[in-house]
Amino acid sequence: MNRRLRLGLSGIAAGLAVFLVAPLLFERGAVNDLWNVAFAIVLASAWNILGGFAGQVSIGYSAFLGIGAYTTALLCLRGVDPWLTLPLGALLGAIASWIIGLPAFRLRGPYFTIATIGVSEAVRVVASGVAFTGGSSGVRMPPGTYNFERNYAAIGVLAAAAVAISAVIRELPLGRALSAVRQDVDAAEALGVPSTRVKLIAHAISAALVSLAGGLFAMNFQYIAPGSVFDFRLSLSIVLMPIVGGVGTIAGPILGAVIFSYLQIKLLSTPALRDSYLFLYGGLLMLVMLFEPKGLVGLWTRLRRAVWTPSPPKPEALPHG
Repeated sequence: MNRRLRLGLSGIAAGLAVFLVAPLLFERGAVNDLWNVAFAIVLASAWNILGGFAGQVSIGYSAFLGIGAYTTALLCLRGVDPWLTLPLGALLGAIASWIIGLPAFRLRGPYFTIATIGVSEAVRVVASGVAFTGGSSGVRMPPGTYNFERNYAAIGVLAAAAVAISAVIRELPLGRALSAVRQDVDAAEALGVPSTRVKLIAHAISAALVSLAGGLFAMNFQYIAPGSVFDFRLSLSIVLMPIVGGVGTIAGPILGAVIFSYLQIKLLSTPALRDSYLFLYGGLLMLVMLFEPKGLVGLWTRLRRAVWTPSPPKPEALPHG
């Protein structure tokens, strides 16, 4: 294990410890906000495994969130313990990612992105039209399945796990293969990288993490509907967070998730601005892409180099004569 990875994992463990202690120090409203921040970190870090490391921009991750949420809700209605439904939801999310990825990864660039949008919307329409999901009315979790303290600890552990998995993948041969695919897929394949296989693996890992978050979402809010968990705006938000923070990095998705959650919480508390958070976040995205395409992490790196990098010594003047 290299030094950078050890430091990263130590920082993740410290952040998790602070998160778990927070309920003892803050009121319930602030703790609810922290739950939303951790939830956003899971989504952003999971998407970054495929979209950041491999450069595959998918705008359909709400489909995996919905799969996890509905798996938990529907099984709980049949008497299954909600915590036992989480691994199954993660497995179904990973299977769905392979079913979606096998044809979609034949496409490249914007064609792949458009295909993921179509798949996500198709899943939402199907979930709204079939009876066992409750149709467009959605389903409500059965009584006795709400335990905020356990759910809060679980989302914190999941957020730490998502960041740690991203950090470990980046240092593994899988991470280097994904980086090669991002830079030039044809050159990567010429060097022996099985591009489709590594993209499918990254897709499955990220989809499983998002599906786990979907199960915790259902347990926390106790009600889900196709319009909430399969929402296109949610898929777009998942993409925006790592791009603003710094796509392809470990800290970028965390920064983007914290900023997005803060903006969303503040704007939702103002009735006149409840539907404007995506507009403002889109404006922030435009500023980042115009002035610093590497996001806030790239901006910090550039500022740090400008401040701490010593200027080269001036050459001494040659004596005349």
